[in-house]
Amino acid sequence: MGKKLLDIMTDKIRFKHYSISTERTYVHWAKRYILFHNKRHPKDMGKMEIEQFLTFLATKLHVSPATQNQAFNAILFLYEQVLDISLKDQNIQALRAQERKHIPVVLTIDEVKNVISNMKGIYQLMVKLMYGCGLRMNEVQNIRVKDIDFGYEKIYIWNSKSLKDRTLPMPKKIKQELIIQVERVRELHAKDLHDGFGGVYIPYALERKFPNAKYETKWQYVFPMEKISTDPRSGERRRHHILDVTLSRNIKKAVTKSSIDKKVTAHTFRHSYATHLLQNGTDIRSIQELLGHKSIETTMIYTHVVKELHKNEIKSPLDF
Repeated sequence: MGKKLLDIMTDKIRFKHYSISTERTYVHWAKRYILFHNKRHPKDMGKMEIEQFLTFLATKLHVSPATQNQAFNAILFLYEQVLDISLKDQNIQALRAQERKHIPVVLTIDEVKNVISNMKGIYQLMVKLMYGCGLRMNEVQNIRVKDIDFGYEKIYIWNSKSLKDRTLPMPKKIKQELIIQVERVRELHAKDLHDGFGGVYIPYALERKFPNAKYETKWQYVFPMEKISTDPRSGERRRHHILDVTLSRNIKKAVTKSSIDKKVTAHTFRHSYATHLLQNGTDIRSIQELLGHKSIETTMIYTHVVKELHKNEIKSPLDF
């Protein structure tokens, strides 16, 4: 029973185009929830059992707030999307793990330029695009040839974290680099087709509807891996996009070369993009749209960042 239910959940996750990491995480927490209650079927459980499990995670396992929320979202998906049982009126009141509010680390414009100058090739272009458009790592990884409009100088982002599609102005400074990169992808794709490969991952429902789409150039990733790899879902041999661990490793090397002691990750460039726009006079609502935030409250963190940065203008008594 449990295995069948988790298989149905997996199918539902794929149908909704969620990433493979989200798939693994959601199935993991659904399984943990079922095992915690001695393999009882979720339809025979509800508010009380969910609260018991989430409270156990916080008080006994001492998981982080993000991990507890991840588990709750997985259970929510299981009930509402798989079992068709709404939890909206249940008012789940588990003991929540205490969340710390962190002000994001931001680089100066010169620091960003320094890091970028210490990178090369495809990784440098990816970071330029992340900073130039305020992209999340997975968004830059998943850009396809069809998502770049050179005529209107736009970048299209589909199925982002907020599930809200958006368009972004293409940084003019890297337009020619992107043209060259897309041409490289065309050549690489032609070689892959010649060698008997050439397929690419297509979202679950679209692949069934358009079975030959995966061989079309427009669906190829703009930032592909050097080697053909095996898809863990289908077992098919094809060329995937550059992995997050690879990009992160190259960013870390560049930060070290730049002698920057701040904690810099791929997401730091998105934070820096938003902060620099705000400092340059862009209004907060426009920044919200550019970042693809559902709530203005999420974007407001950058007003606090700018406020913190302006504290440098206050003189210390030592300098009086």
